[in-house]
Amino acid sequence: MTTKSAAAAARATVYGYPRQGQGRELKKAIEGYWKGRVTAEALRATAVDVRAERRRQLADAGIHEVPTGDFSLYDHVLDTTVMVGAVPARHREALAADPLDGYFAMARGTQDAAPLEMTKWFDTNYHYLVPELGPGTAFSADSSKQVAELREALAAGLGARPVLVGPVTYLLLAKPAPGVPGDFEPLTLLDRLLPVYADVLADLRAAGAHWVQLDEPALVQDRTPAELNAAARAYRDLGALTDRPKLLVASYFDRLGDALPVLAKAPVDGLALDFTGPAAANLDALAAVGGLPGKRLVAGVVDGRNIWVNDLEKSLSTLGTLLGLADRVDVSASCSLLHVPLDASAERDVDPGIARWLSFARQKATELVTLARGLANGTGAIAGELSANRAALSSRTSSPVTHDPAVRARAAAVTASDTHRSQPYARRAAAQRTHLGLPPLPTTTIGSFPQTAELRTARADLRAGRIDLDGYEERIRAEIREVVAYQEKAGLDVLVHGEPERNDMVQYFAERLHGYLATQHGWVQSYGTRYVRPPILAGDVSRPEPMTVRWTSYAQSLTGKPVKGMLTGPVTMLAWSFVRDDQPLADTARQVALALRDEVDDLEAAGTSVIQVDEPALRETLPLRTADHAAYLAWATEAFRLTTSGVRPDTQIHTHMCYAEFGDVVQAIDDLDADVISLEAARSRMQVARELAAHGYPREAGPGVWDIHSPRVPSAEEAADLLREGLDAIPAERLWVNPDCGLKTRGWPETRASLENLVAAARIVRARLTAS
Repeated sequence: MTTKSAAAAARATVYGYPRQGQGRELKKAIEGYWKGRVTAEALRATAVDVRAERRRQLADAGIHEVPTGDFSLYDHVLDTTVMVGAVPARHREALAADPLDGYFAMARGTQDAAPLEMTKWFDTNYHYLVPELGPGTAFSADSSKQVAELREALAAGLGARPVLVGPVTYLLLAKPAPGVPGDFEPLTLLDRLLPVYADVLADLRAAGAHWVQLDEPALVQDRTPAELNAAARAYRDLGALTDRPKLLVASYFDRLGDALPVLAKAPVDGLALDFTGPAAANLDALAAVGGLPGKRLVAGVVDGRNIWVNDLEKSLSTLGTLLGLADRVDVSASCSLLHVPLDASAERDVDPGIARWLSFARQKATELVTLARGLANGTGAIAGELSANRAALSSRTSSPVTHDPAVRARAAAVTASDTHRSQPYARRAAAQRTHLGLPPLPTTTIGSFPQTAELRTARADLRAGRIDLDGYEERIRAEIREVVAYQEKAGLDVLVHGEPERNDMVQYFAERLHGYLATQHGWVQSYGTRYVRPPILAGDVSRPEPMTVRWTSYAQSLTGKPVKGMLTGPVTMLAWSFVRDDQPLADTARQVALALRDEVDDLEAAGTSVIQVDEPALRETLPLRTADHAAYLAWATEAFRLTTSGVRPDTQIHTHMCYAEFGDVVQAIDDLDADVISLEAARSRMQVARELAAHGYPREAGPGVWDIHSPRVPSAEEAADLLREGLDAIPAERLWVNPDCGLKTRGWPETRASLENLVAAARIVRARLTAS
């Protein structure tokens, strides 16, 4: 096909779209079902309505081919596990008895069956359920969900493309099932899995699918020759099927590297590639392999992970270059729009001058259609859109919101001494033991306590004017009094104030820092029914006044035990926000770190002896390519140390991380130089403790003994067993006892029972240590 005809054929599509509904209807229906207030039929009806509204929005924007199958009641990887029949043995009976309850049991667990492990989806803040596989895993096809959702779209008269997690990525994301040796490689099951994918593809073709998208984001990571050979074999076999739709293999989040020539040569019908950020390297790489003659290219030129308006002229330039490299070029976002909020036009409180810089999922769909029209018909066809786009980009560049000379001068003046504690850890540890007087295996929580309906009502009442600020703050003080009293009664050693005043661990601080903007409706799925509203980091960052000192000091006044000050670290403040893209992340991180350093210093001055600076996103934000790790970890660990290094030796600095693979960042964890780190470990049965031990980690650690993302209550003996496993890796004088994560999503009954069992477990193990 000539370049001219390739341009004329250009169409707009997306890989995926937000699932929650305009008012988070899906979340509310699912949680209502869990609580027995919503029937299964009503939940399914809500899901049908939400899917219909998603399709309508995309069709109204002019999207030519809508995705199906990307919708999920909990997680698309869990949906894939059901699709291929890889259900863990402990959940098969529940799934057979009631598919809906069994599905949620795999995600959340029951009192008798632990859920699947949960971890981050590549370098995003989305969490997926990790498949559990072993040599005995028998796969079987169940395409009912995928077929049903395709038929809904076709019945609405829309062009539709089912989206599946690809077989190679599915296996590379999996882990050995409990009881299976840790060296088992799930990818060895590929030949067993491919016939199941063949059955699903045949079912989708029979249901009317012309194209099916197979997502293989794992191939943008560093892959061994054996893994690349497996990818080649997978798509050789799937491409050779006679009873199949056309296959579009998609990658995103980074450049493909050595996997690009493998996929370019595969007998598939098209590739979908990311051309934003580091993945812009895909353009030259695609040219180097001779393009995709005879194939379709879906070009991801609109960033699907940020909320800034696209530079339309730059994207058109990229698209124009790509026209000569494929038989047909279509326009898409770089990845699923799952990772951005739904609609920027709902943000009525954002300054109109700033609002013009914003582009959420619905706006990105419009941008894609504009780009496709410009590619097909020339820039004259979109002259008005290009003019408005240039004006929006120019206003952002010149805005005083984005530049604060005082902040920039302070950041430029940072020296190496500002990023290191005044004494080495061994001396600090001795000073802290004397100052704090804690027992062996000290117990604590991660920070938050249940966010009750009463607390949410109090915040709503304050916003609506039904109570004044004094009335609201009295409610917060009452909650802190209850939380502190409960912790003392339960026997915890280091207390927290419970964070009743905080809506979210990033948003709370963003609302108190200059340079950030908060949204009202910018919800993004983190996992299951957990949605967050990432703030927008639009300009230079500074702290106008203390943010946490008053409430921490109040809690400390209620008890003689130490109360932790609780902050969110600079890397997580960036990772869980939509960050400005007009300067290096390292520069932005330094600005945030300096603002947080002021807060740490004020907490210490107010008498806080233990200060926790959470960095759950440190591993999440790790670049997907090994070659990019060192530069990222250098600025990320420096930013943490800049935040925490101004305190006295006897002030104990904690940090916390959860739900990620920590093995490849253990050195970075060490480089943070925190005195104590708490980590998620319950679902993986202390894997991270063993990784710390293998590294020779010299400081104190609290691998979690209670999985707080499941409603089940672990017994004291179960927690003690996990604690003993932790002791096999970390000596008692450096081991802490704590949950995996904060408790804001849990209810008070399970929180009380679980914490009391946690304290009992610590006492059991302490007694045995004393006896031995």
